Amino acid sequence: MTRPPTAAQRRVIDAADPVTGRLRGTESQIAALVTRGLAFRHPRPPHDHFLTPAGHRVRETPEASSETPGAVPGTPAPPAADAGVFAARVGGEEAAAGGPSRAREVRSAWEGLLELRRMTRPDGAVDRPCGWERTHLVQAAALALEAAGHRPAGADAAAGGYRVRATPQPEAVAVHEPGPEALRACAATLDKAGWQTGEYTEPRTGVRYVLASPRRV
Repeated sequence: MTRPPTAAQRRVIDAADPVTGRLRGTESQIAALVTRGLAFRHPRPPHDHFLTPAGHRVRETPEASSETPGAVPGTPAPPAADAGVFAARVGGEEAAAGGPSRAREVRSAWEGLLELRRMTRPDGAVDRPCGWERTHLVQAAALALEAAGHRPAGADAAAGGYRVRATPQPEAVAVHEPGPEALRACAATLDKAGWQTGEYTEPRTGVRYVLASPRRV
């Protein structure tokens, strides 16, 4: 890519799904992104378009909006107005809509993430987390759990459900579940999804939790 995307193209990139990179825009806008190597057409129906790794890098690089007078260099462009962006449930959210529509969204997001793994690895393997997951650890682990059918915790921690939280350790998240069997099931799911896991005890509280990090080999 020899020049930055236009303001209209940047808006399409910024509005892409944060997990899968699925794009929405006019045919001409998406075709221009494909030509510039920032998007690709999925080979399977419904043949949606997704950001390539280069497109994800553009999306995550702050850039001043060329259409905003007096913009300060390095200031992120205003995000596109879109309240329907998918977000993995990390646990602890207020009650949210579920049912078949949420299941379809989660399944689509997980399939898109596997496709991103395939596209960003020379051998096309999907058994290990990709670069996006390593920079979005909490969201990536939560998506793997929700896609496998685990229930995220609600606002009341005592009611059960998983909670994924960041930790001071590099490339590691903590997964909490009140029930020991449910906690072990979360660990098994993350192991299968390409994460390394270990079960530990919080010294001060005695609470058991799973520490998970993306597997490299």
